[in-house]
Amino acid sequence: MDKPTVIVIAGPTASGKSKLAIELAKKINGEIISADSMQIYKDMNIGTAKVTNEEMKGIKHYMIDFISPDERYSVSSYKKDAEKCIKEILSKGKTPIICGGTGLYINSLVYGIEFKEEKIDEEYRDKLNKIAEEKGLEELYNMACKIDKEAMKKISKNDKKRIIRVLEIYHKTGKTKTEQDVESRKNGVRYNYKVFVINMDRDLLYDRINKRVDQMINEGLIEEVESMIKKYEKFPTAMQGLGYKEVVNYLQGNISKEEMIEEVKMETRRYAKRQITWFKKNEEAYWIDRTRQIGSKYR
Repeated sequence: MDKPTVIVIAGPTASGKSKLAIELAKKINGEIISADSMQIYKDMNIGTAKVTNEEMKGIKHYMIDFISPDERYSVSSYKKDAEKCIKEILSKGKTPIICGGTGLYINSLVYGIEFKEEKIDEEYRDKLNKIAEEKGLEELYNMACKIDKEAMKKISKNDKKRIIRVLEIYHKTGKTKTEQDVESRKNGVRYNYKVFVINMDRDLLYDRINKRVDQMINEGLIEEVESMIKKYEKFPTAMQGLGYKEVVNYLQGNISKEEMIEEVKMETRRYAKRQITWFKKNEEAYWIDRTRQIGSKYR
């Protein structure tokens, strides 16, 4: 029996994924499952460019706005929850559309990667964070390269979260992340995933990113972060999101507002570049050039 088809709309931030997914859902009787590691969090609306009810145009969205920012949420949890959503949408006779730019979330579904739920070793994580504070993030990066050179080819020297993850996996299991990834793909996939990746002229994409950051500031990103700081005591993952950590740095008086805005723009452009590199590794993906089609919306 043929596997049910699930469509994936991926691409870099600010490339218009959400708008395209909504347009497609209206035409093919689909519903949308987010694959965005920041849009899962409640109260984080402006900085994550979360789609509004008006922008959804009546299309049901899943996996948005359902986790408290002070909670941890793993890729393993995402895979389980997303597959439940896929099953629900198919039971209605509709087409599931995965939409987002978090490559790890998308790969967990497309390649059927099984992630083991592992309890975090807080003591070891604190030790790594202390090394980063005292000796710099480059020290952790070099440690990770010695353990798993292959995995580190895909990880930026500035990506603290993923660098620490490589070290934690080896510390916990005695296996490298690369070895674990190979083992985790042995069970195959449940659905026929059709992956489409949005592409556009790089200058146009960067211009859209810059304008979207300005728009976020104007819409109240700083006030959103201030409100979250008052509401929640800690942010284990949420405040590492693009835009949020930079605003926190500004609110702590470490940088000026102008420096913060430029930093958000620069880091977001770097992130978009890494996203494009990530999706290029999927040899079966269909690339859609929207350079001439794209509108003024940045979602």
